[in-house]
Amino acid sequence: MEEMRRNFPENFLWGGAIAASQAEGAFNADGRGLSVGDVVPYNKGLNRKEINHHKNISNEVIALAIQDSSAANYPKRYGIDFYHHYKEDIALFAEMGFKVFRFSISWSRIFPQGDELLPNEAGLVFYGKVFAELEKYGIEPLVTISHFDMPLYLVEEYGGWLNRKLIDFYMRYAKVLFTRYPKVKYWITFNEINASVFSTFKGVGLLKDRSAHFEQECFQAVHHQFVASALAVQLGHELIPGSQIGCMIARFTTYAATSKPEDVMQMLHDDQYRNFFFTDVQTRGYYPSYMDRYFAEHDIQLTLQQGDVEILRAGAVDYVSFSYYMSMISSADPEHLEQTAGNLVGGIKNPHLQASDWGWQIDPVGLRYTLNQLYDRYQKPLFIVENGVGALDQLDEHGNVHDEYRMDYFREHIRQMKEAILDGVDLLGYTIWSAIDIVSSSTSEMSKRYGFIYVDQNDDGSGTLNRLKKDSFYWYQKVIESNGEDLG
Repeated sequence: MEEMRRNFPENFLWGGAIAASQAEGAFNADGRGLSVGDVVPYNKGLNRKEINHHKNISNEVIALAIQDSSAANYPKRYGIDFYHHYKEDIALFAEMGFKVFRFSISWSRIFPQGDELLPNEAGLVFYGKVFAELEKYGIEPLVTISHFDMPLYLVEEYGGWLNRKLIDFYMRYAKVLFTRYPKVKYWITFNEINASVFSTFKGVGLLKDRSAHFEQECFQAVHHQFVASALAVQLGHELIPGSQIGCMIARFTTYAATSKPEDVMQMLHDDQYRNFFFTDVQTRGYYPSYMDRYFAEHDIQLTLQQGDVEILRAGAVDYVSFSYYMSMISSADPEHLEQTAGNLVGGIKNPHLQASDWGWQIDPVGLRYTLNQLYDRYQKPLFIVENGVGALDQLDEHGNVHDEYRMDYFREHIRQMKEAILDGVDLLGYTIWSAIDIVSSSTSEMSKRYGFIYVDQNDDGSGTLNRLKKDSFYWYQKVIESNGEDLG
């Protein structure tokens, strides 16, 4: 037997992550088109634990958004202006010691409408500069091809991923990226591909008020994404030999509310339908049998074209990546249990866990459980590409942020990662969410801060955009320098 690993691997990829739709800004610069993220509004004055703007997108909301370009109403369009601050930001990431930086490429910056034959050269030049800056500091890029920012035109003109034509548009886009940036080793095909069932507009471009059978359309849309992902894996391997191309889900780790068998069965089903279905298809290369019953009971009939089965099998991913923020509770009788409005999609409150300012239940041990569960199921390398806590950071009179609560959060999660490695899990790396404060994906607000670097910007877009190092910046610097041994 191999000697048990007791520490993080020497080549472990420590780093951080952002998304173009939340950080980049410059939404109307250099030929970029509108994306789905650009029309998700920020509604002031709502209870932060109840804000889920991505669930409220409709035809009317989109029509209003197209006419309104204000930073106060649509903060994602402006982000933190990474587009013009990327050199400064990457220098700060390098100072922290990043080995890897996960970011996404804005699809609508490369193909403004999404269906063009030729890409937007200005967009390609920008990302070429980003890659060059990362290379200067020896930081490995981890690129997400599609991260909640598909061109809005593909929604308006084609109906989003429900239309199979989007496979061709996506593949044209992916081929441009693979051809233009052949030095990039690590890729992710879709961010949180299970968003098709919890954030359908951002994930697959579908609107409930345009649908006759919404759930069927969601699953049909994600099938098209499965096919596109599998084709991209094959193309990436062909164009970039040695490349590693992974899938990604938002991991909804769940526990049974009680030892009652009905609750345990509900936990199994929640895990299958929220999590495993999406990773099973992309990792094993075929549809799991448990979905047959689900589709039958929900009157869902998917349309597969000839060759889809073979494409999925040939395009299995190289590794499994996921976001992990909290755990959830499963119950066969949830109405009689206390609820939480947090956890991204709401759910049952776990009395044994503390919660963030936004009601998300903090569960470090759940990360170890998740790592063991996923590795045991797939026996493929894992990559934690999002993990973090949104908090109301406050500057003191000296312009410092003393965010011990953030360090506590990461300290306990990293300890559980190490335990999982001792358990035998093959873990490639860890990109915290987020490397720097960015606009929130779920709430479109700036005050929900995740980063180790403070950005002087308010919810309405006002501020200097100055970057300031939080206490956690120096803490994470020591963590990386010690390869996870010095956790303070």
